[in-house]
Amino acid sequence: MSFVSRTITVVRQRDWRIWFGLVITFFWISGGIWFVARAIRADPTQSLSLDFVGSFLEGAFAPLAFLWLVLGLFIQQRELARHADELRRSSEQSEKQTQAIAATEMNARQETFFKIAENVRHQLGGISGMLFMSGLGPPGSGRYNRDEMDEFFRNAAKGDNEIFARAFLTMDYLDEGGLPELLFGTEIRRRHSRNFRRTFKRLLRLAADCDVDGIITDSMKQTAFGLLYQRMRVHEPEGLADRETD
Repeated sequence: MSFVSRTITVVRQRDWRIWFGLVITFFWISGGIWFVARAIRADPTQSLSLDFVGSFLEGAFAPLAFLWLVLGLFIQQRELARHADELRRSSEQSEKQTQAIAATEMNARQETFFKIAENVRHQLGGISGMLFMSGLGPPGSGRYNRDEMDEFFRNAAKGDNEIFARAFLTMDYLDEGGLPELLFGTEIRRRHSRNFRRTFKRLLRLAADCDVDGIITDSMKQTAFGLLYQRMRVHEPEGLADRETD
């Protein structure tokens, strides 16, 4: 940028009050000089004492001092207003940055949760499979033989982790004494059910930490694992050892 361009920019940015004060000051000083010069020409022989000169200068510059005092107050007020506006914009920008950081952190926590949840789903599928085997497989009522149970586990290994949970929710278990008997009828079933409940409950707690609106938590409760978890809560016998409060 050339010197002329910089000068024009500075002039445009200058407050009009400063220009007003400079113009008034110029004309005021010019008038004072003209007045003194005229007085000297009128009587070149007169002598001016220091008291006279001091009184003259005091009277001449007092209006200018008052003028610049008033202009300074207006300019200071404008600068304060501009500074307050800059602080407001800075505060708004900081708030936006804080919100962006919080949103980024929440997204990172949600991504971490979904990665953990996928592993936990495999764990819940294995626990529900062992519970299903204990109640309906060869060790239990024998409704399903070894080959049929193997088919269940092959489907679970292919990614259908909720296959056993769905079976618990959709089948009729009257011959086995009902769902409470299948879930808590023996010590090993109680152990599997308690393990399932503890694991799913921890997953719900982890979801709540990264779920502002509760959407993730609600959707988890409507899955086959979530519905089976609710059934376990309903049918768990009173006084069962190491019972957890949900």
